[in-house]
Amino acid sequence: MFNLPVGLRTKVAVLSLFLLCLPWLGYQYVWEMEKYLRHGQEKTLEGTTQALATALHERPKLFDSQASFLTQVQQGRDLYAYPLAGPIQLDGKLSDWAPYRHKSIEYGKNHQIFKADPNTPLTVSFTHMVGKYSGYLYSFFEVTDPNVVYRGKNTLRIDQNDHLTIATLAPDGVFKRYIISTIKDGWISAFELPEDPSLSTPVKPEIQIQGKWKKTKQGYNVELRMPLDMVGSKLGFAIHDVNNLKSRRLDAVVGTSAIDDVDKLGTVLVPSPEIEGIIKGMSHNSSRIWVVDKHGRVLAKSGDIRNGSSVWTRTVTEAPDPSFWGQFKHNVLTPFYYKILTTPPKDFIDSLQDSTVLEGSHIQRALSGKQGSTWRLTPDNKAVILAAASPIWIDDKVMGVVISEETTHGIRTLRNKALEKLFNVILTVMSMGTLALFFFASSISSRIRKLRDEAERAIDSQGRIRNHIQGSKVRDEIGDLSRSFASIVSRLGLYTHYLENMSSRLSHELRTPVAVVRSSLEHLGLQQLDKDSRKYVDRAQEGVSRLSMILNNMSEATRLEESLSKAEMDIFPLSKVVNGCMQGYQLTYPQQEFILSIPDEPLNMSGVPEYIAQLMDKLIANALEFSLPGTAITVSLEVKQRQAELSISNFGPELPDKMSEQIFESMVSVRAQKAQDKPHLGLGLYIARLITEFHQGSIVATNISTSSESIKDNEPSRVQDPGHSGVTICVTLPLCKE
Repeated sequence: MFNLPVGLRTKVAVLSLFLLCLPWLGYQYVWEMEKYLRHGQEKTLEGTTQALATALHERPKLFDSQASFLTQVQQGRDLYAYPLAGPIQLDGKLSDWAPYRHKSIEYGKNHQIFKADPNTPLTVSFTHMVGKYSGYLYSFFEVTDPNVVYRGKNTLRIDQNDHLTIATLAPDGVFKRYIISTIKDGWISAFELPEDPSLSTPVKPEIQIQGKWKKTKQGYNVELRMPLDMVGSKLGFAIHDVNNLKSRRLDAVVGTSAIDDVDKLGTVLVPSPEIEGIIKGMSHNSSRIWVVDKHGRVLAKSGDIRNGSSVWTRTVTEAPDPSFWGQFKHNVLTPFYYKILTTPPKDFIDSLQDSTVLEGSHIQRALSGKQGSTWRLTPDNKAVILAAASPIWIDDKVMGVVISEETTHGIRTLRNKALEKLFNVILTVMSMGTLALFFFASSISSRIRKLRDEAERAIDSQGRIRNHIQGSKVRDEIGDLSRSFASIVSRLGLYTHYLENMSSRLSHELRTPVAVVRSSLEHLGLQQLDKDSRKYVDRAQEGVSRLSMILNNMSEATRLEESLSKAEMDIFPLSKVVNGCMQGYQLTYPQQEFILSIPDEPLNMSGVPEYIAQLMDKLIANALEFSLPGTAITVSLEVKQRQAELSISNFGPELPDKMSEQIFESMVSVRAQKAQDKPHLGLGLYIARLITEFHQGSIVATNISTSSESIKDNEPSRVQDPGHSGVTICVTLPLCKE
């Protein structure tokens, strides 16, 4: 299994990332809360519409005058008097109608009422709309007529020229008709016609109808106003076109509706001032209130949905906090949060701002007699608008609908405030949690590293106990592990001490019986013995000699350890000691060739030269023993990094695997048993290690693999097997500082 080299602190830090789930959970909680708040706002808005609808129930006069009895309305025939922002200057230029021109309707072939010659193309059409302001009904007619015929100056007929006819069912229920015809451009002249549609002789001038007639390039404009008291729930306009100046025959009539019969008249809807008065008090509310008839035409409107300050917004308004945390939250955290959160926009596109006809599922549901509500996005997707509708009942019939609209800005603001507080709490919890986990992991990691370091320092590379582990007093799993390690190291130290002193005890205990056996054999050897007995005595003396040699070696190591503890250090030249030793070896072993590389500089070091000489004895003896016949022993002494490095190499068998350190232990030998002609206890290199460590040095043994060419370069004639290898024992000793 692949294990990443990741520390405990890193793992805990990674695990602490799961704390990031907290913001997600918090957001889900706030989102659920927002859904409940939206449901609450929806019910509140429905309650508002229901309360207002209750004030309008069973008040038929508010709706009778608005022709709400019609089963359906027809665009162009049924007119809507748009509320005007100000009075219209009656000058025939139509510039005051510019903000409302998009609501005007064009009347042409489809609105033709009469045509004298069906084969003659219709040459007259007009654009028209009506508006209401301050008790007057304003209207304009932008007529396209290539041949404008005015009324004659000396004639009493007012219908043999281009003229405008107005028909209405007055509020008193009387069918009234008016004609506007003029002899030239300027203020219009209005005349009331008889009630009988077949008569066209004017009854009297009507001075309440005022306006202006102005000829244009494509025809003429008529701009007029009349009091709303003259206008009933039914109204119709018609343009009469006369093209022949001589015959003055009527060629065509185009109008909003037929004007010769009251039943054929269209309706006109004038926003109800009574209803506006009722809902006026709602203008102080954050909601926008609509009252529409059953055709969806707006009867009254109150409030502005953009500038509303709902109760939701007012409840979350907070006073500035001058404290450090308040300033930090305001200057740092809040801007950071609102990189994620969306602030409710103060301005957005309101597609229904100037609407005169409303429609939607909530209105259809209200018209069916049930409360309804709907959510919609603004065209620019910046705001969500909630609309609720309640029916207005008159005689068990739904005659209108009250609609209330609000944005969700308040709830979104409340949600943002809740998320801000939630994020503050989560950031605090996460920071404290992560910090606590980090310190906890650091404490555990520190204790484990300390225990690891103590365990590594307790046993050296040779397996000896150097230090003891102090058991932790903390009563947890790591403390138990520390105490277990301390107990193990302590018991292992006792056992190692027993093994290390076993040779000295054996040598001490065996010396006396060996001396007794030796003296007895010597006395026995002085006696007259036959040939066979003499042979057995000689063998026994040889065995005793070897046993004595073993005891001497064991005693030598023991004595060396004792003497090292009492030795006095001195400054001496290492190169001279090594050189002197090598000269003695060359005399002692003339058949063995030594290759020396010893510098002339003294290389002073602190220590005991006699022990260094003993170290050389052990190493040279070991090299001689394992060196192949005919191969040289290389001895080099050099300085590396302010330390003397003494290397002794010989060609011969390599060290077995994993024995490069064990060979310096006591009673360890890699010699073949059958090849030994004298006892070897493996104490030579053990003594070498004791002397090296006494001089604050180190000793290592490595195998060397020498190519045949390098061997040939040194001693080509003496190498029997050019492919063999050898061993190098390197002793590093510290030199004195200059």
